[in-house]
Amino acid sequence: MHPVVSSAEYRQRRDRLMAKLGQGTAIFASAPQAVMHNDVEYVFRQDSDFYYLTGFNEPEAIAVFAPHHEEHQFVLFVQPKDPAKETWTGIRYGVEGVQSTFGADIAYPIGELDEHLPKYLEKADKIHYHLGRDEALNKTILHHWQRQLAAYPRQGYGPQALVNSHGLVHPLRQVKSESELALLRRACDLSAIAHQRAMEFARPGHYEYQVQAELEIIFRREGGLGPAYPSIVATGKNACILHYINNDCPLTDGDLLLIDAGCSYGYYNGDITRTFPVNGKFSPEQRTLYEIVLNAQEAAIAAVQAGNPYHQYHDAAVSVIVDGLMDLGLLTGDKEEIIKEEKYKPFYMHRTGHWLGLDVHDAGNYKQDKDTWTVLKPGQVLTVEPGIYIAPDIKPVEGQPEVPEQWRGIGIRIEDDVLVTAQGPDVLTSAVPKAIAGLEH
Repeated sequence: MHPVVSSAEYRQRRDRLMAKLGQGTAIFASAPQAVMHNDVEYVFRQDSDFYYLTGFNEPEAIAVFAPHHEEHQFVLFVQPKDPAKETWTGIRYGVEGVQSTFGADIAYPIGELDEHLPKYLEKADKIHYHLGRDEALNKTILHHWQRQLAAYPRQGYGPQALVNSHGLVHPLRQVKSESELALLRRACDLSAIAHQRAMEFARPGHYEYQVQAELEIIFRREGGLGPAYPSIVATGKNACILHYINNDCPLTDGDLLLIDAGCSYGYYNGDITRTFPVNGKFSPEQRTLYEIVLNAQEAAIAAVQAGNPYHQYHDAAVSVIVDGLMDLGLLTGDKEEIIKEEKYKPFYMHRTGHWLGLDVHDAGNYKQDKDTWTVLKPGQVLTVEPGIYIAPDIKPVEGQPEVPEQWRGIGIRIEDDVLVTAQGPDVLTSAVPKAIAGLEH
């Protein structure tokens, strides 16, 4: 049976949101349709906050939450039924359908937003809305808020502040429910199967795009929505480009192949990176750097413990990487100073991970304020992905040695998806080999 989120869980999410809202009104918009070229659109992907609260997967929709309203606490504005348009673009739920299927207290056609929205704002003390990329909707919300502000002196009530809605919903999204974890595990399992297939297929003479095809056919064949993000298949020096997506070069004997790819399943995402030798054997330099990165990742995963501040696992990875690069003479000086002044950055320029869930870079704060890191809790899922990248034209920071030629052009990253539990880290993507013995043949 395929994992799903039940209608009861969506209702529980809305209840938790409205308990936090108090006298406020929250407004969430669907994602827009995105144009690929001329009149051809990309496959629609719903806004994650909107989807988390509604499960509704159509564009041109707005959800309003007004716990203070006497009759309608959950309101949807949606596209009405239109048989002529539905013949071309698919069946719509329409006003009646979203009430019966998605539990809205009432629904209106999206064209009636200006008419009905004010009644859900007038008794609110705040409007919770994220000023996003939809400038037309931003202007609409600001217009209605301004009208409420203008009426306040006469009526003595109305919203006095506009607050970012992320502060309401993103803390809820950070800790995953059992049904969310089931979806994430399936996304990770499919991602792992695809990576295993890519390792079997990759050999000198194949092209990066052929490896990409082997990955992505599994994503779709096994019921996933497709890639969670543009697949990175980077051979040789291409691996030193963090978001390389051209994927058009041949795999060359003697090079490493870095694959960063994940499957999206039910809108939840896997995110795995593996780096391995195209010809089945690491060179001495490749092996040495790979062992540093693997040791750094193992140290970082060990630090993914409930109660630890978020930055601790990044610091663990950096410490191992700096030690390794100093042992090789690629960094010199005092270790603490190198870390404090980030002199390692030409070799390792990104953080060690990010939250994972409905978004690949998922919702949630990494810091609570300027000096306070978020503390890890059971149910959070994050990536652990240290790397070393020695670009052909690498420029060390001032005072650090030039990099000898034999190290240049090597890029290595190892990434797994890890669930925080009360018992310690649970690596959801452990099925993909990463020990040297499992990568060589």
